[in-house]
Amino acid sequence: MTRSWPTNLAHDEGVLAWEFLDFLRKTAVMKVEGLTREQAATAPIATSPKLTPLGLLKHLTAVERYWLCIAGAGLDLPSLWRGDPDPSWNLEDDDTPASLIQAYREEWANAEALKKLDPDATAADGKRTVRWILAHVAQETARHVGHLDLLRELADGQTGE
Repeated sequence: MTRSWPTNLAHDEGVLAWEFLDFLRKTAVMKVEGLTREQAATAPIATSPKLTPLGLLKHLTAVERYWLCIAGAGLDLPSLWRGDPDPSWNLEDDDTPASLIQAYREEWANAEALKKLDPDATAADGKRTVRWILAHVAQETARHVGHLDLLRELADGQTGE
């Protein structure tokens, strides 16, 4: 997978926001690629038993589904958040790095619907602008990429952006 740093001489805020989100998405995937199922399902921090690389990727998929696709673009898709506490962190026996990377990438394709909307438009949920939703998902993704940096280092010693 090729990851590109966003354009340095950016002039379009909307394009730049999507470029940064794309960079962060691909970084999240790179942090999970190459891990075994066992490594990716391990929660190395005792106080956070669901904080695993696979759990994070599954959660980011749910984040994109809800915020970009449902609340933002108004797509008729089922939410991946069904219950309290948030079940998107829960792993199933058949969750693997490959299957969850694929699911995450499929959500990117669904989110393309939001790109067609004006950033200043009111999102489908009627409560926020498209711009707000995109900024929220970018900050959420960046936060979890930081977690993935640490989890990857604990899993196999790999460091780097």
